[in-house]
Amino acid sequence: MSQLVTGNSIPLSEVYWSLVNKADKKFSKIRDLPFYERSRYENYFFKVFKVYTQLWKFQQENRQKLVEAGLKRWEIGEIASRIAQLYYGHYMRTSDAGYLAESYVFYEAILTREYFKDGLFQDVNIANKQLRFLARFLMVCLVLGRREMVHQLVEQFRRLIDECKRTFQETDFKEWKVVAQEVVRFLKSDTAFMNIRPLRYSLVLDPNLDASTPRASRSLRLTDAILSSYHYNEVKYSELTLDSFRMLQCLEWEPSGSLYQSTGPKMGPNAPTGAARINSQNMTDPTLPPNPRKAVLYRPSITHFLALLATICEELPSNGVLLIYLSASGKIGQTSLSPLGGRSVTSVEENILRDFESHTIKQEGDPSLQIKSSGEASGQSLRQISEDAVSAPSGLYFSSHGLTGPSCIYPSDLVPFTRKPLFIIIDSDNSTVFKNICGVEKGEPAALLLSPSYTPPLISADFSRQPSGSLFTIFLTAPVQAFCLLIGISGSDMETDVFTKAERVLSSSMNEWASTLAASDTLHPVWSQILKDPFLRRLLLRFIFCRAVLALYTPVLNNKQYQPECFPSVPESLLPTAPAVQAAVLQMANVFGGTSKFTLPQDITML
Repeated sequence: MSQLVTGNSIPLSEVYWSLVNKADKKFSKIRDLPFYERSRYENYFFKVFKVYTQLWKFQQENRQKLVEAGLKRWEIGEIASRIAQLYYGHYMRTSDAGYLAESYVFYEAILTREYFKDGLFQDVNIANKQLRFLARFLMVCLVLGRREMVHQLVEQFRRLIDECKRTFQETDFKEWKVVAQEVVRFLKSDTAFMNIRPLRYSLVLDPNLDASTPRASRSLRLTDAILSSYHYNEVKYSELTLDSFRMLQCLEWEPSGSLYQSTGPKMGPNAPTGAARINSQNMTDPTLPPNPRKAVLYRPSITHFLALLATICEELPSNGVLLIYLSASGKIGQTSLSPLGGRSVTSVEENILRDFESHTIKQEGDPSLQIKSSGEASGQSLRQISEDAVSAPSGLYFSSHGLTGPSCIYPSDLVPFTRKPLFIIIDSDNSTVFKNICGVEKGEPAALLLSPSYTPPLISADFSRQPSGSLFTIFLTAPVQAFCLLIGISGSDMETDVFTKAERVLSSSMNEWASTLAASDTLHPVWSQILKDPFLRRLLLRFIFCRAVLALYTPVLNNKQYQPECFPSVPESLLPTAPAVQAAVLQMANVFGGTSKFTLPQDITML
């Protein structure tokens, strides 16, 4: 490239800025592509990545001459930041952990080399670039699980905001203060207690149940997932809510070599350029299978959601399963009626943290688009299901302002896609309406895990659904922690050896339940065909545990509104009434000394 420039007598700076403009244009195109345009995205990604690779190499080879021609360090940092964004965005599209690790490496290099340091307090634009970089790096560290680096970045982020407010107009940084408050609130909810062990599937910690071979005509594997969560004033960072964040991790492999290792080097804002860096290969494990591909949606419009759902179903392999996780309120008035205003904070973040990995299409509700629903019984016609009655809530609301069609997801919306295998998790106070899908599928019986309609009264006074996320989702992603929250044990009360013992008890019980499922002659084919998939099997086993715990929890005993449901049903030997299941719950309670909080039949011996 350098020789070609010299031979044509074209100044290096002109070639450089030409490459910058070309890269910017391609980046703008890929940033605005929605999730459902998968084929276009794949094509665009490699084109834009090729241009940025060429640009990065060119500035490295000609750094000195370009600096003499006026190139600033923050401009180099801007290129590195774009490359890190590309890596993170591709991870969000593909769930390939290697891209997430590469994004971390680039962001960490920007931090240690202090690309945005020069002119930081002389130019408000450079200050905003540094804040934007820190906010994006925070997101990567959160998803990657680098908590030590997260806390370090938060302190640097808040300190920089305070310094900028003193140096520039304070009003220029009010929005950034909102972002800082949001990530602090996120960390207060997703505490060290919630992350005692990885939420990701660990070959070291999670039981290997492949030996339990179910009697199924076929075996399916989880290849894709759609994760979407929205509750008024719920904990989130940017457009990643706490519930979706936990499910995102729950559906990925934990690199075996990274268990319990340090969450990152301690590097302050003045760390030297030569500070030790993490190699991306240390954060991945080539021996693991690929992660299921996931699409995380925040406040999706129904058209966006259905377009993505249709795209994934069209591309689903013959042995694939699509997991749909929806967490939202189904009660009118619980998502929007608040003096704080549902959209104000979100609008701030959309302005300053708008990134190409966020593709939510937002629409306001139109009362004229309300759809009525009447059916309750399982097995009724699709026409009955789709006639949604205004007087009875019939779907999930994914917007604070739209309480009707454009912002609601109804059971009837999912029925046409049951031509492919679906594993559906509904976490809502209106989850029961989705059981109407059973019996009207279009070819493949759907597997459904439905949350209780009400969260049980918790002994822990500082816990409720909104501040800490859904208890049902916590049971599916961190069951021991959920059990502790239910009986009033917080992180400060937890002893490591007690938690480890509880993990062993639960693991042993889940092993037994998996063997029971695999050996059962009455197990429905919907469940038998997914038992070999580690992620889906673990979700089902944790659901069995959750249902048994809530069924025997004394404050809500015999109250079905506090109990989750699954369709089709599992064998009677794994229902909450089964002695072996009840004994497992009691054994877990005994570990924490909480047996008095559960009411069991008298023939179950206290363990």
